[in-house]
Order: sequence, then structure tokens, then C-alpha cells
Amino acid sequence: MARRSGRIPWEALRDDTEIRAEPVTYDGPDDFWAGLRQAALDYRLDRQAGQPVRLEIVCETAGMVPQLVAVADPYGVPVHSGSGFNGLPAKRGAALRAAADGNRAVRVFVDSDWDQSGVHLFSALAEDVTAFAAVDAPGTEAVFERLAVTEQQITDHQLPTAPPKASDHRSFSGTATTQAEALPPDVLAAVLKAAITSHRDMRVLAALLEHEEEERRALAAFLDGRDAMGGVTPP
Repeated sequence: MARRSGRIPWEALRDDTEIRAEPVTYDGPDDFWAGLRQAALDYRLDRQAGQPVRLEIVCETAGMVPQLVAVADPYGVPVHSGSGFNGLPAKRGAALRAAADGNRAVRVFVDSDWDQSGVHLFSALAEDVTAFAAVDAPGTEAVFERLAVTEQQITDHQLPTAPPKASDHRSFSGTATTQAEALPPDVLAAVLKAAITSHRDMRVLAALLEHEEEERRALAAFLDGRDAMGGVTPP
């Protein structure tokens, strides 16, 4: 009602229920080349290349993905929705990504509620991916780390709690539950950034970013050359 009446902007509330699949179209050749030029400006390399461990992030709810991406994207760390990991194919996919990465160690940061569901997501994810890795990527080390919410964070930030659901009989060691969204966004961002950078060789990343920029400029110059040739596509 507040959005309908204009009291708050539509962008103030997030709606994750809409799924769209739209075809890619162009207004004409000029629009196509403009799209290529934008792609050149967005060009980037795998920013985890050359690092000792590949990082991934899993959050329990899809709605938190954009919040985590804002921190993880500059480092090239992918963020997955935990709801997508309920099926075995997604968990096996994580193991196969490890195998495709040359058996480099993989560390997965997990952000989930501190309750029966969130704890079960963490344990099931770790157990299943580790089991699949043993078969599909033997020798690969897969480590899972609970990023948030933790009992220590609940205490340190005095997060709101609620009693565990009596209807959920899954194992849970806590005496109270807390939603992942209860952790202030700035605190979560700081926790995630610290976790990522603690496993990054910043000199390797800096060299890669420099090389990335050089290649981005080369691509832009290539497209500029097309315009200099009067719209003729370069060989």
C-alpha cells in the first residue's frame, strides 16, 4: 500500500519472485557495435587465476545474493543461492568446478540463518560436495567455512533472536535462532571482505588487473579502428 500510494519508492523493497527470460535483440548494426563496445569496456579476466585457493560463496536466501556480490565481484568470487543447492546436481556441479580447476583447493564461505535450516544447509552442503569431490575430483581439497551468522556475531552485535521451531526436529546445538539478514549490511560486508582478502595474494591480483586493463584498452582500440575505417568491420 505504501508503494502504491507513493509514500516509499518502488526500489525500496526487493522482490525476488519475478523470473524473466528476454531475447537479445538490436535496433540495427550500429546498436550491435555499441553493444560490442560496451562488452569491451566490461572485459575482465578470471580474477582468481594464479591464487592458491579458489573461493565461492553460498547464501541461504536468493535475496542476499546482490548484497554479497557487491563485495565479492571485484575479486571474481562467485555467489550462489543456497536454495539452488538443495538438489544433488548443484552440489555435484560444485565438485565438478573443483575438478575443472586443476584440483586446486576450494574454500566455500556460507552465509545462512542460525537455526535448524541454516545449520543443516551448511552440513549437508559440506558433506555432499566433499563426497562428490572424492569421486569426481579425487585429491581436491574442499573446505567449508561458516561466514555468518555465528553465535559469536550474535553476541558481539546483540542480534535479535527467537526460539527454535518446535516443529523442526533436525539437530541444532543453539538455544535461540537468528536470521542472516539480522547482521547489519556493513558488518557483513566487512566480514566477507576480510575472509576473501585473507586468502588472496594481492600482488598476483594487482598484476592480473593491470594485464586485464591492457587487454581492455586493446579491444577498445580494435573497435575504434572499425569506426576509423568508415564502419567497415576490421579483419
